[in-house]
Amino acid sequence: MHRVNPFAIPHLLPNTVVSVPFIRFNQSMPRISSLWLTSFIASCAISCIPIPKPPISSQLPSPSTIKQPIAEDLPLKIPTTLTEHSVSPPKVVSQTLSTIQFHGVSFDSRSHALKTIDQPNGPGSEYFDARDCATKQQALLAINAGFFTPEGNPLGLVISEGKRSGSWNSSSSLGLGIYRIDPSGNASISRRTRVGAVSDSRELLQAGPLLIENYNPITGLDQSKIAMRSILLHDGRYRWWVGITSPCSLAGLSQALIIQSPTGWKISHALNLDGGRSTDLHVSSKISGKTLERKSLMNRQVRNFLILK
Repeated sequence: MHRVNPFAIPHLLPNTVVSVPFIRFNQSMPRISSLWLTSFIASCAISCIPIPKPPISSQLPSPSTIKQPIAEDLPLKIPTTLTEHSVSPPKVVSQTLSTIQFHGVSFDSRSHALKTIDQPNGPGSEYFDARDCATKQQALLAINAGFFTPEGNPLGLVISEGKRSGSWNSSSSLGLGIYRIDPSGNASISRRTRVGAVSDSRELLQAGPLLIENYNPITGLDQSKIAMRSILLHDGRYRWWVGITSPCSLAGLSQALIIQSPTGWKISHALNLDGGRSTDLHVSSKISGKTLERKSLMNRQVRNFLILK
């Protein structure tokens, strides 16, 4: 049988069979007490008994005991990608937010397009109002669009089905924002200094000011003038809302939209259209089963419209 050093016993693997070497006594050796021998053998046996390990599963915390991060503890991040949503049909949406009433239509640009309709011969030359425009164009919706001069000329660039009118507005805040449909059919709102080439646009409308840009409110907006507003909202992808508001200031409107949008989704860009006496909205009964019309008192005829088809 293999002889084992007793002092190495604690280092042996569990379940190792240990033989205690036979100790030969002779008369020249001092007598070893039986008590010492008994203790030595007992200590060897105890040191070789394997200590059972706990089950592996008990060494790990269960999922229910792991502390979950709290939202307030996480750093605020602006999402780099937007969630894809299914295409929804146009829908009439009316809401009251921060005492401001909103009336308009939400739609998806994958199934519908907001197009520019201009009147080259001036306001009222082809369409008396938004209802007349929607009816003649067989559109689901018509709303007054860009600003115009007292002489009836566009106060900025307008492109309707590739045809240009007006000229580029590079200075006024009323031309700060650009609504555009590019050659690929993608619709967007952007600042005029970031729009790039516009000559190949299918549709384009210069208006302003911007109320929200890249999910942030625009500072320095007017707080004193109270008037009805026509506005265009975008979520940065495919969802849009176009409509009018009850009388409010531009600054108040921007703050209300930052807190909550009339449709529930977060607003990437909000563009102010011509408002005040120009405010004129007509929604066909084809959307909700009944006609919706809102316009300002002493409404005046306008140079161009946006229509939904």
